[in-house]
Amino acid sequence: MNSFERLREAEQTLLEIFSGIDAQVKHNLKRVLDAFRHQRVGAHHFAGVSGYGHDDLGRETLDQVFAQVMGAEAAVVRVQFVSGTHAIACALYGVLRPGDEMLAVVGSPYDTLEEVIGLRGQGQGSLLDFGIKYRQLELTDQGKIDWQKLSTSITDNTRLVLIQRSCGYSWRPSLSIADIEKIVYIVKQQNSHTVCFVDNCYGEFIETKEPTHVGADLIAGSLIKNPGGTVVSAGGYIAGRADLVEAAACRLTAPGIGSKGGATFDQNRLLFQGLFLAPQMVGEAMKGTYLTGYVFDKLGYPVNPPPLAPRGDVIQAIKLGSAEKLIAFCKAIQQHSPIGSYLNPIPDDMPGYESQVVMAGGTFIEGSTLELSADGPLREPYVVYCQGGTHWTHVSIALQAAIEAVGEI
Repeated sequence: MNSFERLREAEQTLLEIFSGIDAQVKHNLKRVLDAFRHQRVGAHHFAGVSGYGHDDLGRETLDQVFAQVMGAEAAVVRVQFVSGTHAIACALYGVLRPGDEMLAVVGSPYDTLEEVIGLRGQGQGSLLDFGIKYRQLELTDQGKIDWQKLSTSITDNTRLVLIQRSCGYSWRPSLSIADIEKIVYIVKQQNSHTVCFVDNCYGEFIETKEPTHVGADLIAGSLIKNPGGTVVSAGGYIAGRADLVEAAACRLTAPGIGSKGGATFDQNRLLFQGLFLAPQMVGEAMKGTYLTGYVFDKLGYPVNPPPLAPRGDVIQAIKLGSAEKLIAFCKAIQQHSPIGSYLNPIPDDMPGYESQVVMAGGTFIEGSTLELSADGPLREPYVVYCQGGTHWTHVSIALQAAIEAVGEI
C-alpha cells in the first residue's frame, strides 16, 4: 500500500470521529457567540488607543468576552505577552512570594519553564533566585499521574500547583478536563488555599469546557496557539480568579497599573476575530492529529496519543527512532508549507530549550502552532511533535510527503 492509499484508507476510517469533532466545534462556537452577544461586541470595539492604552474599550470588552468563554471571573488578553511561556511566568511571579512552594504535579515541566523556575541557568531572576521553593511529583512507571502521592503531597506552604495540560516534549498523555478536575479536587481537599494553575497551551477548545470551568483558579496560554484562531499576530492570555489575574497583570506591566494599561496597536479586530475562528481551527487541527496518529501507527511507529484515543491537545507525537528520520520528516512538512517551502530545516539552538531543536514552521504567523508545524529535540528517542493545521486536507497533503521521506531512510 503506497502513501496515498494509506491516507485514503485512514480518511475513510476516521469519518465518524471527524463528525464528532464537528459537533464539538459547533458547541464551542456557540459558547463564543454567546459571549460576543452578551458583551454586545460591535465594530466600534475594533478601534484602539495609543500611548499608555488607558480606557481602551475594545481591549476591556475583549477581556470580558474571553473571561466568559473560559468560564472565569476575569481575563487579560494582551499582545504584550511575548509567548505562552511569558504569560505563564507572569502568572507564577504574580501569585508566588519568597518562602512559598510551587509543586508541579505531572512530572517535569516544559523545557522553556526550566529557566523560569531555576532548574537551568542562574542569575536571571528565576523563582528559585527569589526564594520560592520547588518540588515536582514524578510520573508513575506507566507515565501517568501518581494519584496516590498527589493525595498526600500538599502542605500548608504549597501556595501553587502547576498543572501542565499538554504533554510538551514528553511521552505522557496530555490531560483531559476530567483529569484536571480530579487534580483540583484532590489538591483542594488538602489545602483549600492552594492555587491550582493550569498551563493551558495547546488545550483550548479541545473539549467543551476549559480548566476554569471545573475549578482551576488560574490558566494561561498563547494567542499564536489555539485561541488566536491562526490570525492573531502575537500575544497571550491569563484567565481565572479576578484577584489572581490582576496580580499576574501587575507583573506584565507594574503594580498600580496592572490590567489598566497596554496599547493594542490596532490589533483588536484580529483578537476578536481569532477567538471567533478558534473553535473551527482547533477542530481541523484535531482531525489532522487523528490522521497523523492513525497512519504512522499503521506503519509501525509508536504514537502518542494512540490513533483512536480522545485528544487532550492539538499535538500528535511520533517516536521515529533516529535523528535522520526526525530531520527528514520536518523537511517534508516544510516543503509542503505555504510559507518558506524552499527552506531546509536544520537542528539548532533555540532560546529556552536544553537540546537543539529541528523545526518545520512554514506558517503565516512566526511560531504559530495552530497552523501546521512539526518539531522535535535532537535527543533520543527522536520524537517528532506535529501540531496544528488550518484544515485537515493540508495535513493530509504534507503527511503523504512525510511518509515517503521517512520510508526512504
